[in-house]
Amino acid sequence: METLLVILVVVGIALVVLLASSIRIVRQYERGLVFRFGRVARLPREPGLALIVPGVDRMHKVNMQVVTLPVPAQDGITRDNVTVRVDAVVYFRVIDPVQAIVGVENYRFAMLQVAQASLRRTIGESQLDDLLSHRERLNEGLELMIDSPAASWGIHIDRVEIKDVALPESMKRAMSRQAEAERERRGRVIAAEGELQASEKLSQAAATMAGTPAALQLRLLETVVEVAAEKNSTLVLPFPVELLRFLDERAKRDAARRTQADDTVPQARGASQP
Repeated sequence: METLLVILVVVGIALVVLLASSIRIVRQYERGLVFRFGRVARLPREPGLALIVPGVDRMHKVNMQVVTLPVPAQDGITRDNVTVRVDAVVYFRVIDPVQAIVGVENYRFAMLQVAQASLRRTIGESQLDDLLSHRERLNEGLELMIDSPAASWGIHIDRVEIKDVALPESMKRAMSRQAEAERERRGRVIAAEGELQASEKLSQAAATMAGTPAALQLRLLETVVEVAAEKNSTLVLPFPVELLRFLDERAKRDAARRTQADDTVPQARGASQP
């Protein structure tokens, strides 16, 4: 009886150990692949408790969450012969656990290598202005390049982002000088356009005032009022422009008369001598 009791205890302990070793817990964000004698036995196990045959089955859990894969900075030369250093980040997730485990040895390492090669290719096919200003379009192209091999591995690419573009110090200084010169050029162009518009408006105002002399007098009085409102010690006396024109015309007539008189005197002397 004692021997039988010991055997039953040993068998019970063995059954408990066997049952404990056959129970697996699959989390909500995981899927369990069961390999039976080296082959995938059935569809991936869903989240919850899963039973396997100890010594025969082996379970491999696959994470179904979105994976953030940083791509190390890659050195490259753009199409316009500028050396840059670009890094990126890839967001992907497994949609087919069987293909991700069976189709590729290490899907994370494979994704990293594809991302690095695609990033270097994107750098070589792009210009510097595209890397700095049109990142959204480059991100879409880079995503398509990575998604092509990843689809055959049961992986879906959610998003690809170019994080930073590092430029040589000499290029940064050259771009800074270019930006400063561009700002100066725009400032000069804007100032010249302002002068042109001001001259056009002044020309229109002068044409209007020439047709109505009273407007010129009103404008002159407004200018006097504005100067007087500043409470300064300057005394402004308006001088009519018409008076200047009158004096100028009279001076010209007097000069013409004197010239005519000077020409008449020698002729009279010549006529009186005979």
